[in-house]
Amino acid sequence: KNLIRNTYVYMMVTGYSLALVFLVFYCRYMAHSYNFFLFPATFGQMDSEFSFQAFSIKFLTHYGFDFNKFLKDGIPYMNEAQEKKLQKGLLSGNWVVHSVIDKDKVKKVIDEVTCWMSFAEEGESMVLHDIYGFQMFEIQLVLRQALQDIWTVPLGSQEVMVKKISPRERWLLENTFYDSCRREQILISARGFTNLFHTLVKAKKPLVGHNMLMDLLHLHDKFYNPLPEDYEEFKKNIHTLFPILIDTKNVAKAIWKEFQFPQASNLLEVYEVLCSDMNPTNATCPEVFHASDCLRYATKKSPHEAAYDAFLCGSVLLKTAHLLLCRISCDPARTSSSFSQYLDVLAAYVNQVNLIRARVQKINFSGMDDCTNRPPLLIAKVRGWPSVTTQQIYQELRIHCRFDVQQLGKNQFLLFSNKFKEYVIRLLIVAFNCFCPAIKAFQ
Repeated sequence: KNLIRNTYVYMMVTGYSLALVFLVFYCRYMAHSYNFFLFPATFGQMDSEFSFQAFSIKFLTHYGFDFNKFLKDGIPYMNEAQEKKLQKGLLSGNWVVHSVIDKDKVKKVIDEVTCWMSFAEEGESMVLHDIYGFQMFEIQLVLRQALQDIWTVPLGSQEVMVKKISPRERWLLENTFYDSCRREQILISARGFTNLFHTLVKAKKPLVGHNMLMDLLHLHDKFYNPLPEDYEEFKKNIHTLFPILIDTKNVAKAIWKEFQFPQASNLLEVYEVLCSDMNPTNATCPEVFHASDCLRYATKKSPHEAAYDAFLCGSVLLKTAHLLLCRISCDPARTSSSFSQYLDVLAAYVNQVNLIRARVQKINFSGMDDCTNRPPLLIAKVRGWPSVTTQQIYQELRIHCRFDVQQLGKNQFLLFSNKFKEYVIRLLIVAFNCFCPAIKAFQ
């Protein structure tokens, strides 16, 4: 648990997606799907350290992720702990610019305004150009702090007007709702995507995801508060924020066993099976179509693009719920169902989030987790095979069983499998000891 927490503290969120699904008529739903490119706020003393995995970069590149948009135009965000630090800096009245790039820009602006001020008359103004992002706030804060007889007003998104005024007029302007540098206005801008997070929390609508534990960890850490050390506290916090969670991965796993659907290794494959004739209720399933501003998804599949995956997730939820409802009513031709009925039939899966490579299969965010029901982990210790890799171990074992392999230490590897009963794994241990003398496996 601590390993997961410590890992996610430094993991980067490149974006989030949201699909808002509305019932428009009978069994027809319309999905508004959105992509949000995110980049942590760098403002005042705020800065973030993060890490990338090379595999993740290759994965995103393969599926056409726009790194330029992410780095240059990413929406800022912050959690409550970061917001408190920012508020403290704003309340101190002593604003300091920390970014080297912004320092150079501010120095240039101060020199320009100071030179102009020596000749300007009261009521005259000048315009500063090429001001981007949070520079818009920082330049105004620093200028107002340094010069008591000026006022600043943004002109569009990249210009600021500086006007020479009297001290009394300055005092009056500082106490108006129209001040662009009001503390509340700065906080709204710095929160960025976190404002949307707060809206979702207040709405208390069902939050649906697919294999969504990673999403919940990031939602807590990046937009609410740093991940707590206590596991139960994390569960309690998430349940308070989002009282109704539905993980379509968890729902699909149960349905796949019962209806003997072919194996589906990702969300798109799950969706395609449910949209095919293999689904006995496909003809009567609710239809989910794209809104007019998302029609490109109607003609082109875009797996692993966040907004498209969000659409798939909402569709899978409705189709699996319809399948379960038809099974209960013993009426595969049933067409008239309300969303509340779908929620009722999904009650057993609410707040049960899928977990991989762990002793339990899911996390219960509204109660106690189930007892351990997965086979113990296996450790493979390799002898007489220096510099062996995880891929080599995988190739050696695959003829017996499809294990996931992870390096534990020098010549030691963890083996993961959730497809075999404990007695099968014990038999495999014997087989490996007999036929793979270089590998000794033990519990």
